[in-house]
Amino acid sequence: RGCAHYQGGSQENSAQPSSSRHGQSQLRNVAFSGAIKKHQKSLSAWFSHQPNEERQFGPSFSLDAVHVDPVIRESSLEEILKPSPDLTIQNQLQQPSRKVISLHNLFDVDACGRPVKNVVLYGTVGTGKSTLIKKMVVDWCHGRLPRFQLVIPFSCEDLSHSHAHVSLRRLVTKKYQHLRDVVPVLEASNLSVLFILNGLERLNLDFRLAGTELCCDPSEPVPPSAIVVNLLRKYLLPEASIIVTTRPSAVRRIPGKYVGRYAEICGFSDTNLQKLYFQMRLSQPGCSGEESQDRRSAEQENLVEMLSRNLERHNQITAACFLPSYCWLVCTTLHFLYFTRTVPPSQTLTGIYTSFLRLNFSGEVLDSADPTHISMMKYVAKTVGKLAYEGVMSRKTCFSEEDLRQCFEVEMKTESELNLLEVFRSDVFRFFLSPCVQPGKEHTFVFTIPAMQEYLAALYVVLGEKKTLVQRVGKELSEVLGKVSEDVAVVVNIISKVLPLRFLPVLFNLLKIFPRYFSRVGGKDRDTIAHTMAEELFKEEDYYNDDVLDQINSSILGVEGPMSHPDEAPDDEVFELFPIFMGGILSRRNRAILEQLGCSIKNLAAFEIAKAMKKTVIRKGRRGLPPSELMDYLFFLHEFQNERFTAEAVRSLRAVNLSSVKMTPLKCSVLASVMSTTSHEVEELNLTSCNLDSGSLRTLFPVLLRCKALHLQLNSLGSDACKEIRDLLLHDKCVVSSLRLANNPVGEQGARYLAEALAGNRSLTQLSLLHTSLGDPGAEAIAQQLAQNQHLQELNLGYNSLTDAAALRVVEVAKRHETLDKVHLYFNDISEDGKRALDSLRMDRDGVRALVFLTAGTDVSDYWSHILNVVQRNLPFWDRERVRQHLALLLQDLESSRSQTANPWRKAKFLRVESEVKKMLGELQDGSL
Repeated sequence: RGCAHYQGGSQENSAQPSSSRHGQSQLRNVAFSGAIKKHQKSLSAWFSHQPNEERQFGPSFSLDAVHVDPVIRESSLEEILKPSPDLTIQNQLQQPSRKVISLHNLFDVDACGRPVKNVVLYGTVGTGKSTLIKKMVVDWCHGRLPRFQLVIPFSCEDLSHSHAHVSLRRLVTKKYQHLRDVVPVLEASNLSVLFILNGLERLNLDFRLAGTELCCDPSEPVPPSAIVVNLLRKYLLPEASIIVTTRPSAVRRIPGKYVGRYAEICGFSDTNLQKLYFQMRLSQPGCSGEESQDRRSAEQENLVEMLSRNLERHNQITAACFLPSYCWLVCTTLHFLYFTRTVPPSQTLTGIYTSFLRLNFSGEVLDSADPTHISMMKYVAKTVGKLAYEGVMSRKTCFSEEDLRQCFEVEMKTESELNLLEVFRSDVFRFFLSPCVQPGKEHTFVFTIPAMQEYLAALYVVLGEKKTLVQRVGKELSEVLGKVSEDVAVVVNIISKVLPLRFLPVLFNLLKIFPRYFSRVGGKDRDTIAHTMAEELFKEEDYYNDDVLDQINSSILGVEGPMSHPDEAPDDEVFELFPIFMGGILSRRNRAILEQLGCSIKNLAAFEIAKAMKKTVIRKGRRGLPPSELMDYLFFLHEFQNERFTAEAVRSLRAVNLSSVKMTPLKCSVLASVMSTTSHEVEELNLTSCNLDSGSLRTLFPVLLRCKALHLQLNSLGSDACKEIRDLLLHDKCVVSSLRLANNPVGEQGARYLAEALAGNRSLTQLSLLHTSLGDPGAEAIAQQLAQNQHLQELNLGYNSLTDAAALRVVEVAKRHETLDKVHLYFNDISEDGKRALDSLRMDRDGVRALVFLTAGTDVSDYWSHILNVVQRNLPFWDRERVRQHLALLLQDLESSRSQTANPWRKAKFLRVESEVKKMLGELQDGSL
C-alpha cells in the first residue's frame, strides 16, 4: 500500500519535467541520508553510554570492546506454553537440541521460506536482553547491520508512563528529533525500518478489537499501547520489521499469529563464552589503576588463568556464570578485590551487590497486570530473603524442593498471590537459585552466587520482614487504630458535650494507647536487629577462619591444591558476610538505591539501629579479636559507612593485631580509611607476615605515623620499602618508638635509608634488624649515622653475617651514644678474639651491653633465654643448617666456659643452658622443631 500511495503521488505531478523530479528525489535522498546519520550519531552516543558501575574498568572500556554475544536458540510458542518442568530438574548448563541463531540472522526467512517481520526475543532476568539490544543498536550505528536503513528503538517502560494519546509520527519525533524530516514519508518511502520494543512486560497489551481499535494512520493520536498493538498486527506500517524483548511470563501477551519467530536468550551456556568474557573484561587497559604496565598485565593474566581453571572444574561458579549478569558481578568483585588502591576505597562490597541488583531489576514491578504493583526486588526480599535467612540461621546452603515450597507457597491464599508466584518462577527464580552440581545433591538448589544468600538474608532482616505473627498483626492493627483515632476524636468531643457519657473519653484514650505502645515494641525490633548483627559478627566458632575477603576470593578463583574427595565430610558452612551486609545495607547510599528498587529503609529506622549497635557491636569489638576476625570487624566498619560510629569504634582499638593476614591493596585501603576517622595514637600495630610491599606502606603511611610499636617482620620489605620507612621516621608527626623489621631483605641500600632515618628521628627507642642481610657494609652505614641519633636505646643486628670489624665498629659508636645501652649481635660471624673483646664490655664502665653468646666470661649471660627464644621463634624462616652450626658453636662455648669455673652454682647454670641447647639441636636434627 505504501508503494501504491507513493506512485499515486508521482502521477499527480506527471506534468513536471523528469529532470526536475529527479533533482527533487536526489535532494530528498540527501536530506534523508543526513537525518539518518545524525540519528545514528545520537543513538550511538546514547546507547554507548555506560552506567557508573562500568567506569571502574578503565577509561578505554566500551561496549564494543568487551561484548560477548550470548547463545540465542530458536523456540516456538508450543515450547513456551508447555507446563514448566519440575524445579528440581532445571539445569541451565544442559544443552538443548534447538537451533542456535545469531542476532543478525533473526529476520532470515523461517523454515517454510516465509519472510519474518516480527521477532520475540525472550529470556529470564540477567540473561542480557537489554545489553544485546544496546549492542544491536550500536552495530547498526556503525554500519554492521546493513539489513536495515533505519532503526527506531522504544523503551516499553517509557511508553507505559505515557497516558496521553499520541500519533506514531509525533511519538518518533518526540523521542528522536533528527527524524522529523523522515517521519512524514515513513510510510511512503522504501526505507527498511526496524522498530525495537524493549521490555514488553512493562505494557499491558490488549489485542482484542474491543480493547484496541484498528489504526493504520501514523498521524492519528491513540494510546501508546495501541500503537504497539497495531504495529505488531501489521496494520500500521506493515512493511516495518519489529523486534520485541520480554521476560518469559509476558510472551503469551502477543498472539502467536502475529509472531514470525520466537528466540530465547540462553546466556553463556558454553564455558568458552564465559572465559572469553572474563578475558576481555579483566584485560582492559586501565583496569588495574595506576601501576606499571608489566605488573598490571601479569596480575590480570594470572587472574584470568585462575578463573579459567576454576571454570574447567565445573564448579558451582560455572552454573552461576550461565547468566551474563553474574559474569559481570564476578569481574566487578575481582576488580574490587585486586585493583582497589584509593583511600577510602571508591566503593563497598555491599554497594557492588546493591548496584548489581539495580542494574538487573531497576525498580521493575513483578507483574504489571497485578493490581498491587509490588516491585520485583521487594517480592524477592520477602520470599527468597526468607529462604536465605533460614539457611543462614541453620548453617545451610542447599535447599530441597520442600524448603522452597515452605518459603514460597505456604502462605499463598489468593489468586493474585499464586499468579505472582507463577511469574516469579518463570522469570526470576533461576536468577537467584540454581541446581547444585555437587555429586549426590543434584536434586537440591543453591544460591547462584553464595554471597547472594547472605546479602538477601541481611536485606530480609533489615527491612523488618523477620516478624512473628503477633508483631505482624500488631503492626497492622496499630496502623488502623492510629488512622481511626483521629476521626474518632472529633466525634467523641461532640458527643461528650451533648451526652454525659464519661466513659467515651476513656475509651478514646485507650484507643490511642495501643499505637504508642506498639511503637515502643517496634523500637525493641531495632534492638533485635542490632543484637543479631553483633552475635553473627563475633561468633567464636568463626574466629579462626580466613577473613571474609579471602573467602570471597576463594569462592571465585577456587582453592589451589588437591580437590577434596566427594565422600569426605564437608567443612561447616560459614556466613561471616551476613552481618557485614547488614551494616552495608544501612549505609545512606545503599538505602537510596534500594529505595529505587521498592525496598524502603527509613532514616529513622537506620538511626535507631545504629544507636542500638553502639550497645552491642562496639562493646563486643573492644575485646581482643584474632587477626582475621579483627580484619572482618574493620571491613564491617568500612561497609557501614557511618563515620561517627566508626570513629567511636576505632577509639577503643588501642592495639591492632593483623599478623598473618594477607594485606592486599584493598585491605590496606580499608585499614587506612577506617583508622583515619580518628587521630588517636595506636599503642601497637602488628603487621607481621602480611605480604606488605612499598605500595602497602604508602597506603598505610598516615596510620603508621600514629603507631608507637610497629611490627613489620616477615614481609619481604626491600630497599624500596626502606625508603618509605625513612620518610615515615623523618616525618615531624611520627610517634614510632619501637620498629621491628626482622626477617626482611633490607640489604645494604635499605640500611643506608634506615641510617638516614636514624640520624633525624626523634621518637625511635628500639630498632630490630635481625636477619635482614645487612652484611658489614650495611652495619657500617648504620654506625656512621648512629652518633647523630640521641634517642635509640636498643639495636638488634643479630644474624646479619657481621664480622669482628663491623661488630666492634658498631659497639664503639654505641659506647659513645647517650642512650643506647643494648646491642644484639648473636648469630654473626664473630671470632674468638672478637668475642673476648665484646665480653670485656661492662655496663657500668662502657655504658653498653653486647648480646653475642650465651656466656658472659665465666658465667651464663643474663640474656641466654632471650637469645634461645629468638632462635626458636624464627627457626621456620632461617637456614636450618646455619642455625645448627651456630647452636653447635654456642654449645662449644658453654662447655668451654663451664670448664673454666670452679663455682658449683655456675656449673649448674651452665649445665641447664647446655641441656636446652642440646634439646634444640636434637629437635632440629629430627625435624620436629
